[in-house]
Amino acid sequence: MVTSFSILSFVHSIVFALMLHPLHVSVTEIEYDEKDKVLEIMMRVFIDDLELTMRNRLNQPELDITEPKGVTLDQIMAPYLEEHLKIVLDKKAQKIKYLGHEKEGEAFIFFIEVSNVKKWKAIQVMNNIIMETHEDQSNLVHVTVRGKVKSLRLTKSTPADVLTFDAK
Repeated sequence: MVTSFSILSFVHSIVFALMLHPLHVSVTEIEYDEKDKVLEIMMRVFIDDLELTMRNRLNQPELDITEPKGVTLDQIMAPYLEEHLKIVLDKKAQKIKYLGHEKEGEAFIFFIEVSNVKKWKAIQVMNNIIMETHEDQSNLVHVTVRGKVKSLRLTKSTPADVLTFDAK
């Protein structure tokens, strides 16, 4: 006979297990602005995941990523993103330019661009942010070209992948 106490215990254990294994995900949106010849990139990252990663990376266990002392978040993130986000167009590496960030709820949105983009067919995206901290990190990437959206799910085992678009 199952008692309400044992059912409640079971439910609590499931809730506790879910709390121990949260979802680790970022979302990156890349839009090709053909007129201005630029890739506009917005990356959303959960603050708590980023904070843990930066604490480990910078060896600063007390770091408050929302108000870092002696340095700005932009000074922390520009080199980190340059290392962990790579864009290749038709097998030619592109230089990313970090533009800044804003806070939105429990996430930061980072603004990045690639300028002087000529027509291309294939885009390779490498995005391995947070993967040094969370083995189960998934980085979703949505690329929009002339209104058509294609997506990637990048993981520790597959941190880079290629999407192909029709050239016009």
